[in-house]
Amino acid sequence: MPTAARLVGAICLGVLAWILSELIRPLMPEGTGFGVFNYVNGVIGLIVGWMVMGPRAGRGFVPAINNGVTGTVVLILWGLAVHSSYEMFRLAMRNRYDGPLEALTAIFLIGSEFGLMIATLPVMGTAIVGAVIVGLLTDGAARRWR
Repeated sequence: MPTAARLVGAICLGVLAWILSELIRPLMPEGTGFGVFNYVNGVIGLIVGWMVMGPRAGRGFVPAINNGVTGTVVLILWGLAVHSSYEMFRLAMRNRYDGPLEALTAIFLIGSEFGLMIATLPVMGTAIVGAVIVGLLTDGAARRWR
């Protein structure tokens, strides 16, 4: 069922995903082709905001902050999963893996490498502050428009 909290959570988390994507770009190796990187992360933010944050909104101040942090962590984990899977598929098309099991385990290795690359103070600080803001805005929407 569409609610204002779902809509506000989706929009706010999509915007946070776009901002985090812009902060992540300079951290990647030089010459990286980003293509639709920001758009993919924005769509992931929209989906996570709609499905994870929206239904859990409207329970108070501290649960709102917890909701924002949970949504942001899910956003980061899904982003890492999607982009590491894409990178694995790109490498698999170049015959870099001996078998399917090696390719599947490479998703976790690539994801951990990406996670270490983005684990910087500006990215994590922005994610934490953005999580609190997104959580409070989503909770405010749930309380205001029932």
